[in-house]
Amino acid sequence: MNISADSGMQKNMSFTRVMVRDPFEIVVTKNVIVVILCITINYINGTLVHTFFRHEIFKENPRYILFIHLVLNDMIQLIIAALLHVISYIFFHINASFCCILLVIVIFTTLNTPLNLAGMAFECYIAVCNPLRHTQICTVSRTYILICIIWAVGAISVLSDLFLLLATESNEFFLSAIFCHRDQLFRHAFMKNKRDISHAICLSFVWFILVFTYFKILFAAKAVNKDARKARNTILLHAAQLLLCMFTYIGHPLETLLRYTSPINIQDLRFLIYLIIHILPRFLSPILYGLRDKSFRKYLKRYFLCNAKVNVSDHPE
Repeated sequence: MNISADSGMQKNMSFTRVMVRDPFEIVVTKNVIVVILCITINYINGTLVHTFFRHEIFKENPRYILFIHLVLNDMIQLIIAALLHVISYIFFHINASFCCILLVIVIFTTLNTPLNLAGMAFECYIAVCNPLRHTQICTVSRTYILICIIWAVGAISVLSDLFLLLATESNEFFLSAIFCHRDQLFRHAFMKNKRDISHAICLSFVWFILVFTYFKILFAAKAVNKDARKARNTILLHAAQLLLCMFTYIGHPLETLLRYTSPINIQDLRFLIYLIIHILPRFLSPILYGLRDKSFRKYLKRYFLCNAKVNVSDHPE
């Protein structure tokens, strides 16, 4: 009985530690930072989306279609992640059903990102290693089919979790108020194990695609070929972006590790991890892909710097 009581006391102490709230000034500062970053990043991404839909030369290129899908996916994820962050400080607990809707959207977009990167890498590989058939293989219609497949794969994972949740939880749970976190909603051990296995399979597949396409481009193209060098650099950027995406999957273990090894306050630690996991990848995406591309950069100068009219007859790289 003493052991059980001690164990219960330790759990309560741990729970109390997690439940400690920041002072009002700190809460305001953190949320202002998150909202400003969200607005800034989505303004840049919104400009990329506007540029894409404004000019037909982008809408006819599979590479840009996949890129803008990644941008839209990032915008949705960033908005919901920022909303969850603000809600967690203002209301702390929200209705479980509403939390479920928000988390399903976040999980969908999180799974879409690495799959979209794999599609972009494969398109790059075909463009360099099989240029004569690139226009036949990578058509606009097939690109949209690929995007549908990406969402379908995400649906298999997310909806299966949702069905398991509906089957294992009572109606009272969905009417209750919870702290909106994935482990608080999908709280059964077998659901967490399923999540870890599905993430490992997904990331292994994407890493295989990136490594395969990189070395195919490396060995199939001549070293003096400028397009090949650019393609290899693009694949490396995909790999860097995927590493940032992987932070999402190691966020909880990282928090658990640092909670007991770092002197940083638990709330500050969570805020730091939040910035690294949710903000940093969304901040780097438009820089790594949009601003790096000469065609996009040319049009963006027009919108940001109010330069003279850009010649719209030029084609993307």
